Amino acid sequence: MHPTRKAVVTAAALLVMATSAGCEPGAAATASHRDSSAEPGCPTVLSKAKQAVKKAEAVNAPWRGPTTGPKAVHGKTVVYIAQTLTNPGVAGVAQGVQEAAKIAGWHARTLNGQGTPDGQRAAFKQALRLKPDGIVISGFDPGVAPAEVKKANSEGIPLIGWHAAPAPGPSKEPKLFSNVTSRVEDVAKISADWIIARSNGRAGVVLFTDATVPFAKHKSDLIKKELATCSGTKLLSYTNLPIPEVNRRSIKEVRSLMSRFGSKWTYSAAINDLYFQHAAPALRAAGKDGAGAPFNIGAGDGDPSAFQRVNGKEFQAATVPEPLSEQGWQIVDEFNRAFTGAPDSGYVAPVHIATATNSGGALSWDSEGYRQAYRKIWGD
Repeated sequence: MHPTRKAVVTAAALLVMATSAGCEPGAAATASHRDSSAEPGCPTVLSKAKQAVKKAEAVNAPWRGPTTGPKAVHGKTVVYIAQTLTNPGVAGVAQGVQEAAKIAGWHARTLNGQGTPDGQRAAFKQALRLKPDGIVISGFDPGVAPAEVKKANSEGIPLIGWHAAPAPGPSKEPKLFSNVTSRVEDVAKISADWIIARSNGRAGVVLFTDATVPFAKHKSDLIKKELATCSGTKLLSYTNLPIPEVNRRSIKEVRSLMSRFGSKWTYSAAINDLYFQHAAPALRAAGKDGAGAPFNIGAGDGDPSAFQRVNGKEFQAATVPEPLSEQGWQIVDEFNRAFTGAPDSGYVAPVHIATATNSGGALSWDSEGYRQAYRKIWGD
């Protein structure tokens, strides 16, 4: 079994810090995490959630992506615009693009959008001045730079997104050759199902999002919707905490949540793992056990630091990881299809859950054999 393959499957509970800005308080929750003696809060929903989680925790994931496509066109240049390089998911995909571009005989450059619309627009303007063959919009809404998107389109520069639009595949508005991402519906549902299944249908949940990124907000809304299917699962707080502000605001947010909800707060979910990286110190300072409640699950990314927390049971119980390196390779393959006039591959990575139980100690998750598959397609 591929070592990184063993790393992605179980989702733990989610910690996300919530409070003031944008909170949506819910009814009081019954604090029963993994209390099998308690009556299930939603028997029918619980049964389906457990089945879905069991499937998502399966370890083996052979490559089911493309096996045919155009040979690599050598000598191309692509620019990767990162929402912010402090976002481990964005940074992980950037590394995958760099690695794959080198194999394809391309030059890849990464620009840091600094986590702000102004920074992202500035990086986009710089990318256009470099006159690349392709541009990646990674982790931010293309709507923050409409003039730059229009200019790239008019100049015939293919744009590929990573988490830049609500759905995978091509986009007409904004015009993207493809948007590389897992299906947000699948990630959101399995994250909520994990909480429902692990809590036996009785959880008090804190949910964190970044409402400045439509993709992220859509994901958290879907998590909220799925949690609501179980009557015994209560949403205590739903808070907007933009990713660039997580480091600065986390301690205050966690303290507020603990003060407001106490033992009712048994589970957390966040739109990605970064939230738990910064929440952990506050929980530790409060005397919380890293392996205890609130049980936290990151609904996306699955960067190495998240796997370290999950494997070490340090304030994160699970992650629903994206195959970050694999998606970087997919971006390069999608560009090659665009450069040769071929359609996009249509590939969407399957959803998985990684926990300390099924990760095998690995620090990432990707499908087995993706590098070999793409190299064969490109004629390397």
